[in-house]
Amino acid sequence: MRVLVTGGAGYIGSVVTAELARAGHGPVVLDSLETGHRGALTAGVPLVVADLRDAGAVRAALREHRIEAVVHMAGYIQVGESVTAPGKYYRNNLAAGLGLLDAMVECGIGRMVFSSTAAVYGQPSGAPIAEDAPTGPGNPYGETKLSFERALAWYGRAHGIRSASLRYFNAAGATERLGEDHRPETHLIPLVLQAAAGRRAEVTVHGDDYPTPDGTCVRDYVHVADLARAHVLALPALGPSHRVYNVGCGGDGYSVRQVIEVARQVTGRHVPVKVGPRRPGDAPVLVARSDRIRRELGWSPERQDLRDIVASAWEWMRAHPEGYEDAG
Repeated sequence: MRVLVTGGAGYIGSVVTAELARAGHGPVVLDSLETGHRGALTAGVPLVVADLRDAGAVRAALREHRIEAVVHMAGYIQVGESVTAPGKYYRNNLAAGLGLLDAMVECGIGRMVFSSTAAVYGQPSGAPIAEDAPTGPGNPYGETKLSFERALAWYGRAHGIRSASLRYFNAAGATERLGEDHRPETHLIPLVLQAAAGRRAEVTVHGDDYPTPDGTCVRDYVHVADLARAHVLALPALGPSHRVYNVGCGGDGYSVRQVIEVARQVTGRHVPVKVGPRRPGDAPVLVARSDRIRRELGWSPERQDLRDIVASAWEWMRAHPEGYEDAG
């Protein structure tokens, strides 16, 4: 299939694009490069530099490249920023997404895989979390993702768009060529590795008094390459009704302190740590129950050991000490 990947020059999007190409699809990247990187692009994959909010550019890309399906990954991702600037998130994550759906309808494109998030669950009452657990986002970021999921279901009924939403838990790790380079960085594993490399003074643990074994938040980490495979598996399996899939490794998850300790073991370096106050909206435990995607799509994580995930991120960081700035 000829697949448009919005946000395909970003962290997860670049790996999804590479996996689509490896699987024999014809990906085309649409990215504003506001947060994406040219150095993360797969050789030979066309790049359309455009903002998703530019309806004309989106329609032109869909038509020019004869797109048959869309993997929609473009969007802002900083939870804290979404609380202080909700309009930015509603305009970009929701309004622009609706514009993309309208363009797909106009161009006769009927398949979409959507990059969603475990943030739609808000403060879950237990773990692991199944797809039918109550939703209740605690921030505009999660709210915009959930709103778009709901729009997908209605566009399916009205226009026949077949779709699936993949609710990511914590994407992490790197492939040999592609890794995580956010500006600013907000994700735990790269922050910890930056501290190990001496690129930041310390790592802040946001609360150590949660009702967890060591008092720090517990999360489900999934390797970015495993996450990318889930998108490739979802595309040909789209049915007449919108489907939701959790994408995570499950199990007991890993606490913040466990991540820091594994990073110390992998790097062989000291990681300076300070304990700060809790962040509003942080759930004590977010771990996926991913039976549905295993059963319906045949997906299972191949790299679920935290040490392997952290080691892959560390190897990429050492090879790219300035991120993608040294990749051209």
